[in-house]
Amino acid sequence: MTKATPDRRKGRQLPSAAELRAWRDYIETAEALRSQLASRLQTESSLSPGDYAVLLALTEAQERQMRSSELAAHIGWERSRLSHHLGRMERRGLIRRQECATDRGGAEVLLTPAGADAFRRSTVPHLRAIRELFVDALTPDQLVAAGEIAAALRAHLDTHQIPQAPRNVP
Repeated sequence: MTKATPDRRKGRQLPSAAELRAWRDYIETAEALRSQLASRLQTESSLSPGDYAVLLALTEAQERQMRSSELAAHIGWERSRLSHHLGRMERRGLIRRQECATDRGGAEVLLTPAGADAFRRSTVPHLRAIRELFVDALTPDQLVAAGEIAAALRAHLDTHQIPQAPRNVP
């Protein structure tokens, strides 16, 4: 087993060669999986993964609508990225934005009938692709382990969040 290299500036060890190999295998495989799923989603439904994430969130939301700030937080996007993406989705008729009745500066994002239909049509092919590319590649024990690994990474990341700089609000 290769020993980790000390990083004297931080008093911590750098990853060993074996640890880096595991990291690279993980990150490269996750990217290949994400890329294939995105390609299949686009080909089979004309939706991007971003479209699907927004439509899924709205489908699950009460009254099929969410405040844009809540939607951004829910799908893990910066508000500016979401705003640009929603503009493209709105032009395609998948969503509609309207002023928030309770917050003059806020906006509500509403799922349109066309958006609901596009999501409904994309779901079965997307779930089949997940089955084929992810689930079928693993044994039941490996699926459990993958879920445990994902949960451990998520919990670790949650404790290592970089604090956001305060915004200058007048």
